[in-house]
Amino acid sequence: MLELGKMNRLKAVSKTEHGMYLAESDPAEEKVLLPRKYTDGQMNVGDMTEVFLYKDSSDRLIATTVKPKIMLHEVALLRVKDVGKIGAFVDWGLEKDLLLPFREQTKTVHAGEEVLVALYVDKTGRLALTMNVYEYLRTDSPYQKDDTVNARVYLISRNFGAFVAVDDQYSALIPKKELFVDLTVGETVTCRVAKKEEDGKLTLSIRQKSYEQMDDDAEAIVQKIRGYGGKLPFNDKAAPEVIKREFSMSKAQFKRAVGRLYKERRIEITDASIILKES
Repeated sequence: MLELGKMNRLKAVSKTEHGMYLAESDPAEEKVLLPRKYTDGQMNVGDMTEVFLYKDSSDRLIATTVKPKIMLHEVALLRVKDVGKIGAFVDWGLEKDLLLPFREQTKTVHAGEEVLVALYVDKTGRLALTMNVYEYLRTDSPYQKDDTVNARVYLISRNFGAFVAVDDQYSALIPKKELFVDLTVGETVTCRVAKKEEDGKLTLSIRQKSYEQMDDDAEAIVQKIRGYGGKLPFNDKAAPEVIKREFSMSKAQFKRAVGRLYKERRIEITDASIILKES
């Protein structure tokens, strides 16, 4: 069976002025044309060759010896060539650019931009791209708890957090409770593996372990107080929304860091402020 969107090892079964017709083994089987420009004039009937199968502008199955940058159900970072009325057209290494429909975009894309996409077959039987890569990402990453990884955001969910692809290929999530900074689709971020789930997916944190993060948090608070002229206009009882906006950390993390600074006698806490005690 000829497989669309994949490399196929086929046999040359007949020759025409347009090129060579290929089939799995028998001339009576389903055939596909390999245009003459790909045969180099040296292919003979009976020869075996590796070709990629896709559809041309007339929706006819066609073969090429050029290997594209992405195969069916794979994920890859590809560049947008142009944007039209029905979606974006993406360079995937073949003459005909591939469509990334508007409905398959998790954010608006622009010409020249690189996007993380997966290759699939749409309802009309054509190859197309999607930025909803969740089901195509791998779950066999080599990473374990506390490893540092690079992750690319491909979807932001108000309910769950940021869905990301580690190394552009492994499935991972930065939970909503860990999002103390605003991330955007396409952005890459360095994370720590908080947990490797039983199904192989990764749960990530954009912060270090609490005892390691506390030093950085405490220094960030000191710098912020200095920015306010030595007196922060709220204390550790401030609303979580205020703390997240000012420090990109949770209230618990803020209170831990403030507690450390207080024990070190670097700050004074009043009913309405935190005052820096510079030496």
